[in-house]
Order: sequence, then C-alpha cells, then structure tokens
Amino acid sequence: MDAILDLFDNFWVSLGGKLLLVALMIPLIGMVIGFAEMKLSAKMQYRVGPYFAGGRWGWAQLIADGVKFFQKEDIIPTDADRPVFKAAPILVLVGTVALFVVIPFGPGLIFNDLDVGIFYALAISSLSTIGVLMAGWSSANKYSLMGGLRAAGQLIAYELPLVLAVVGSVILAGTMSMQGIVQAQIDAGYPYIVFQLVGFVIFMIAALAELTRIPFDMPIAESELVMGYVTEYSGFRFLFFFLAEFANMFTMSAIAVTLFLGGYWLPGVPQDVLEWAGPFILMGKVFLLVFAMIWFRWTFPRFREDQLQSLAWKILVPIAILNIIVTATLKVVF
Repeated sequence: MDAILDLFDNFWVSLGGKLLLVALMIPLIGMVIGFAEMKLSAKMQYRVGPYFAGGRWGWAQLIADGVKFFQKEDIIPTDADRPVFKAAPILVLVGTVALFVVIPFGPGLIFNDLDVGIFYALAISSLSTIGVLMAGWSSANKYSLMGGLRAAGQLIAYELPLVLAVVGSVILAGTMSMQGIVQAQIDAGYPYIVFQLVGFVIFMIAALAELTRIPFDMPIAESELVMGYVTEYSGFRFLFFFLAEFANMFTMSAIAVTLFLGGYWLPGVPQDVLEWAGPFILMGKVFLLVFAMIWFRWTFPRFREDQLQSLAWKILVPIAILNIIVTATLKVVF
C-alpha cells in the first residue's frame, strides 16, 4: 500500500501529472468563464440568458455546448491546406496550456518556477499569433484570410506595449521569476500597482487586444468578415479556439495579478494562512479582472483599424517607455 501511495505522489510531481492537471484545469476554467460571460452579458443587456439547462441558473449550458460541438461534423473546405488547417487550433490551445507552467498559485505551488518566467510567458503567448495566421491562410476563404492578416497585424502591434508594460515590475523586483516577483511584493509590503498603475493599465489594454476581444475584435468582426479566421471551422476545432480564448482570459489576468496585484498575497495575511488560502486569493483577484474584460465587451464600441494601430504605436508604446525610464530612475536614486 505504501508503495502505491509513493507511486501516486511521484506521479503528481512528475511531468505527466502536471500536464494532466493542466489538461483538467483548462476545460473547467473555460466553462466557468464562459458561463460567467453568458450570465453577465445577459444581465448587462437586460435579458434572461441560460435558463433551462441545469436548472434555474442554466449552469449546465456550457457542458451541453461542449457535447454539441464534439457531436458536430468536422468539415474541412475542399481547397483548404489540410495539415495547416488542422494544426492551427491545436497550436493556439498549446500556447494557452504552456502559459500555466509559470503561474504561481501559492507559496511553492507552481508547475515550474523558471528564472526567466515572465520572459517565457510573454514569448509563449505570441504562439497564438502564428496559429491565428495559419487558420486564416489555410482556410481558402477571403474573409478568413483578411481576419488572419488583421489578427497578425494587431497581435504584433500590441505585443510590444504588452512586453514594455511588465518591465517596470521586473525592475522593482530585480528578477524575472514569477514566484520571485510575488515574493518581492511580499517583502516590500505593497503590491506593485501602487507605483506601476500606468504599467497595469497598459498591460490590461494590450492583453484585451491580444485576446482579440471587443473593442479589439477586428480579426473576427462578424459584421464585416462573417467570423474572420474561424469562419470555416466547425465542431471541436471551432471549440478549441473559444476554449483557448476563455483560458487565455484567465492566464492574462493571472499574469497581471502576479506582476501588479501581489499574486496570491494579501497585505496582513500571515504566511501560514497563505499556504492554503493563496490559491483562493489569486482566483478572487483573477476573476475580478475577468469580470472587467466582460464588462468592457458591452461598454465600448469596436475600434477602426487605424484607431487600433494608432493607440498601440502612438500612445501605449511611448507611455510604456516613459514609465520604464521613470521607474528605472527612481530605482537608482532611492
């Protein structure tokens, strides 16, 4: 019996155990955020929303939708580049899975505490750009191609302010380890948003653009491009794109919480309490930011393409660079 328990413990600290845990987390997080978006969107628009599936609250609606997508026929256009078409949604989802590796959920509760954790997270997040461009190009559809090209231009433009926004927190912490940045905030006694409010705002705007959510949904723009780069996708491949979007809402929010809001730490909470309460604190902060993303969707109109690019290159990038200069100067002086 002891041998079996030892084998079980070793499995969960192994690579296979961690991958299985992430594989279970992503659909669960996707369902929770998807359900929250349905209900909050209905509330904001003064309509009912999911109501019948799973009782009065409609909690089983996302489960029913998932089953529906897996039952649908997997249709591939005749003229599509079949290998690239099939690989695109998988690549987008793989990039999402890889982001969970460096998110610290509690003291010592991290899949892999890399010394360059934030650099890894920002590099992996750019994989979705390749997957989206592959989806648009391989679909043999002019609307999909236009959506893919729009996505590539948008994601490349907002990758720069996203990266520059985190530099201030890295300068203050003196490390690129995600766990180290949280510990630096604990040692300082305050979350970095106190001095990095500008970086936090820039990061959240750029994260919304990276997620291609309203008001940055130009690559999909159903009023112009049908559904953009996902127009020709059906069944479970279509589901992969939206599962990746909901999971990325969580990961981007978790990165923002880690860098600017103290991660799993709250001022005044003892270390021994953080050992078990840390994940709940992190989740609470993350879902507050997820709520803000959903709120933005029904608050702001879609940008024009020229406005979208101008915001990135003419406003966010100069302000982010100025924030780095000011932060570095204050770090040296004080």
